[in-house]
Amino acid sequence: MLRTPGRGSLGNRLAMWRALRAVPAQGFVSQPEPRSIGLYARGRQLVAGNFQFAGQLVEAPGAVIWDIRLDDPALAYETQGFVWLDDLAALGDSQARARAQDWTWDWIARFGHGQGPGWTPDLTGRRLIRWINHALLLLNGQDRTRSEAYYRSLSAQVVFLSRRWSHAARGLPRFEALTGLIYAGLALLGMGARVAPAVAALALECDREIDAMGGIPTRNPEELLEVFTLLTWAEQALAEAGHIPPPALVAALERIAPSLRALRHADGGLARFHGGGRGMEGRLDQALAATGVKPGPAVGQGLAMGFVRMAEARTTLIVDAASPPGEAAGLWAHASTAAFELTSGRRPLIVNCGSGAPFGSEWRRAGRATASHSTLAVEGYSSSRLQAGPMQAEAGREVLVDRAQVTALRQGEVPGGLHLYLAHSGWSLTHGLTHARDLLLARDGRKLTGIDTMAAQTPAERARFERLMTDGRLEGVGLSLRFHLHPDVDAAVDMGGAAVSLALKSGEIWVFRHDSGAKLTLEPSVYLEKGRLKPRPTWQIVLTTRAMELETQIGWTLAKAQDTPLAIRDLDRDDMPVPI
Repeated sequence: MLRTPGRGSLGNRLAMWRALRAVPAQGFVSQPEPRSIGLYARGRQLVAGNFQFAGQLVEAPGAVIWDIRLDDPALAYETQGFVWLDDLAALGDSQARARAQDWTWDWIARFGHGQGPGWTPDLTGRRLIRWINHALLLLNGQDRTRSEAYYRSLSAQVVFLSRRWSHAARGLPRFEALTGLIYAGLALLGMGARVAPAVAALALECDREIDAMGGIPTRNPEELLEVFTLLTWAEQALAEAGHIPPPALVAALERIAPSLRALRHADGGLARFHGGGRGMEGRLDQALAATGVKPGPAVGQGLAMGFVRMAEARTTLIVDAASPPGEAAGLWAHASTAAFELTSGRRPLIVNCGSGAPFGSEWRRAGRATASHSTLAVEGYSSSRLQAGPMQAEAGREVLVDRAQVTALRQGEVPGGLHLYLAHSGWSLTHGLTHARDLLLARDGRKLTGIDTMAAQTPAERARFERLMTDGRLEGVGLSLRFHLHPDVDAAVDMGGAAVSLALKSGEIWVFRHDSGAKLTLEPSVYLEKGRLKPRPTWQIVLTTRAMELETQIGWTLAKAQDTPLAIRDLDRDDMPVPI
């Protein structure tokens, strides 16, 4: 996720000034092994001079990465964590090595004394992990002067981090800071004394930030994966150095693993909610394998970080069944209560638009709206509303207020398959309406039946709705039920406008139908995907109607066509490793 620099820069500079006077390490305790994974194709882009960060592309062959000018100053912050070093290491040829070395020593010359936006605890932790992971790549062929500069800068960053980690924001930034400190303290000669306090702090953060069900306050599945990955790196580094990982760290990993498995679709990607994407290819499998936490019995009941997973045969359905996070954890949250994503085998079918953060503030705001999710909404109103508090307004960020509260939740197995019923109060105060969603996924995974209801249930809601009807001259309340489609789905209105045929690249055909008086249309939509230069165009199925009575109901089905076989051999995935 793209984050902006934190506060306390004066304290960071003072800590860096002191750290530069510390005695530098002279080498590594042992040869470090790379753990972070990059993308070969992105490494090729960097070598060719194509710099792509947060949706912006700058073509500057032969340029130094620190000379690239991006439209948003906060985007330059993204380069300071050195995650691009993973991509150059994945490429691994002589040109990639030369870029990695030149840009690293140029960073030391330009920013190594505390200048620039990279001196925050979380970015320093992220940078330390990459410098240590790829030490062999960086130090290969270097003379004594350059090696000494590398170790001197590396050591200063460790000392800085040991003084400033507590100033990192709680959650992922602090996990990054502490993992980087542990990683570096174990790897560098003379830095071992800094490990024990960092391990104790990390154990405390595990207990405080990771709940009993393995979730985090932001409810962002991709962020949960990033936290899980950092904790696996910390555990591995401690074990390899002969230290016993703290029980709180081990227990946190054991809690998170089942939640991540529940948040993963059949195609291996994570559900895209609350600012998160599908996750880097292979990262979840690598992290799960590293921890050795074995899968438990299939999850049929209960919530995973507020989400319900329904899976039958080759079909997975993941539903947001809780209120969005508020306060600081809600700075990236979406008004997505009751929205779902559906994947058939290896092919996403129904999706949410995703996070617009990589494409600027307007797209970020649009991506957070209920209309950008696959659920029912009152036209012009999200189920939770955005509002900037004093501090958030200054930073150009907004939190969700009047957050939708889940008022009913029932799930279980029925003779026909897996059933879920949930209701939330997202429009109770504004329109006197409660949204209820009833879903049934058939045993063979070939049919999803849904009923979406907007109803004034309580006396207060009925009075509110009737007053709104009177004030609006009995025109009713506009409702739109949306199903956003993945860009790879070919959609066509069928049966004289009564259905939509959906063709997947696997050869499967799904058909959407409804049995209400709503108007069915196929309208343009977007798929907001990290790593691309602009949103991908796609389509959405929209059912529109007006609530004229105390209860309005829309019934619909999404089913495989009868001639679609039970199993399809689907081995060809033409997804590009680096979307462009």
